[in-house]
Amino acid sequence: MINTNIYNYINVLDKAADASVQRNELLSNNIANVDTPNYKRKDLDFESILQAELAGGFSLNDQVAKVNKNLASLDPQVYTDNSSLAYRLDGNNVDIATEEAYLAENQIKYQALVDLMNQEFSRYKTVLNQTS
Repeated sequence: MINTNIYNYINVLDKAADASVQRNELLSNNIANVDTPNYKRKDLDFESILQAELAGGFSLNDQVAKVNKNLASLDPQVYTDNSSLAYRLDGNNVDIATEEAYLAENQIKYQALVDLMNQEFSRYKTVLNQTS
């Protein structure tokens, strides 16, 4: 984490990218356990936590600055999805096609987050080059 207001957006994007990496690991684990009896799929919630933290402000900049002050509390929540539901007789509730779709979606989100961080750093580089 970089402790200055200029990097507020980058810090939040970095936290979101970390959550995306963690979700990727969970989804891959779900796929690996598709044939494990009584295995229940796990997933991660970060987006609703971030949305709740960003809600209620007048400007996005102010809200991001507020979130940036409490980044340590902005942790994704791992949960067991539909723990009472089973798709098969062996008690497993992992659907391989769904997991692969979630995995592809998550990889796209991760790439978008990395691209956004790169764009932020490019803006800073442009400003620094013009002031030199």
